[in-house]
Amino acid sequence: MNTFRFKVHFDSEESCRLHFKSERDKIGVKCRRCGHNKHYWIKSVWSYECKSCRARTSLRSGTIMQSSNLSFMTWYKSMLLMSTTKKGFSSKEIQKRLGLKRYEPVWAMVHKFRKAIGNQEARYTLEGMIEMDKGYFTVKPSKIKQLIRKRKYENLRKQYVLLLAESNPLENIETKKKERQCRYFKATVRDAPKAQSVNDSITTSLNDPNIVFSAKNCSYVDISDFVELYITKTSDNEVLKWVHITISNTKRDLLGTLHKIKREYLQLYLNEFVNKFNKRYFDERLFDRLVIACITEL
Repeated sequence: MNTFRFKVHFDSEESCRLHFKSERDKIGVKCRRCGHNKHYWIKSVWSYECKSCRARTSLRSGTIMQSSNLSFMTWYKSMLLMSTTKKGFSSKEIQKRLGLKRYEPVWAMVHKFRKAIGNQEARYTLEGMIEMDKGYFTVKPSKIKQLIRKRKYENLRKQYVLLLAESNPLENIETKKKERQCRYFKATVRDAPKAQSVNDSITTSLNDPNIVFSAKNCSYVDISDFVELYITKTSDNEVLKWVHITISNTKRDLLGTLHKIKREYLQLYLNEFVNKFNKRYFDERLFDRLVIACITEL
């Protein structure tokens, strides 16, 4: 959704609430007390009332907006900023554009968006031919580690990330020319490059059967047990083209937008980048997908 359409459809707090309600009605509301899914709508208090036990559920309850004092208009403007740009926004930049005084509520809201996006992306798996490789992302160490010698603890500034790219060879029916493109990919933060950690990523991210290409690594010894065909290649840009492009683009985007990233929040930032890349052809529908992610997150 572009800025002009947003101003037409969401010109007031009530219009944002009505849109959020209509999207939530499509998904359905489940009573937390009895589990019933039939409700009355009470407009005077903007709440649902269960037809079975008469328990009330507010419009925000069960979504990422629960317990938030920010208006629906603020949430919707933030979703517009996060869905209409190719690169991401920092929380500080969103605060300035919204004209809010306090930084903490904006920071919490943006991280809730990224968590909801990650939960949405986790429902999908990769298939076909998969390129796999590792990447090390620079993270901000804790204050205690900053006081220790940099050279001795340089490895603590790097965070291990496993990346999987769905790369299928395509053939033009008329010209018979084969082309390659990266369709979707996943990025998972792992504590260490161990075999068990890699196996967990494989089982949760791939849909059997698959063909996996990767560089030779002692952590990949068990991959052949989980996929149809496992092929090891030398780690060069020609064999693992798309996964290496993805790693470099991710690092460049995060560095240009955020500058410094704490280790515990790296996965959230990767969620946002992965979502924008995987849905790069959604155009204006990306805003609607973000609204749905906000409703189904909890």
